[in-house]
Amino acid sequence: MKLSRRHTGKARIEIIPLLDVIFLLLVAFIFFTMSMTIHRGLPVRLPSSSTADVEKKDFADITIKEDGGLFLDKQEVTLPELIVILTSLHRESPEQKVLISGDKKVPYETIVAVMDAVRKSGIDGVSLETEWKKQH
Repeated sequence: MKLSRRHTGKARIEIIPLLDVIFLLLVAFIFFTMSMTIHRGLPVRLPSSSTADVEKKDFADITIKEDGGLFLDKQEVTLPELIVILTSLHRESPEQKVLISGDKKVPYETIVAVMDAVRKSGIDGVSLETEWKKQH
């Protein structure tokens, strides 16, 4: 008894497994990019909010530490210096936005003073960073 094989001589690439791998890589890429955030500020204990929107864009990051230290993108500044620097940033980029990260033990008056300094510089886009708190 003789077995015969039929061979066409053409190489075939199976598309279905290739598509599975491509979609798996795409999903992994999406999850990795969603978990990556740019945070140029210093670590502080943020107040929590259950209704805050999570929005991370290219902000100038102002951090107010518990002891009242004021930082712009990890560089310590005074309030008058902050106004000068932010005014310069606003001139370079009129759409510049600011993210204020204040420790939850910082007095409310300090937060308002920083917000006033930002507005004096001409920047209208001000956001306050909070931690997301799960509702019960």
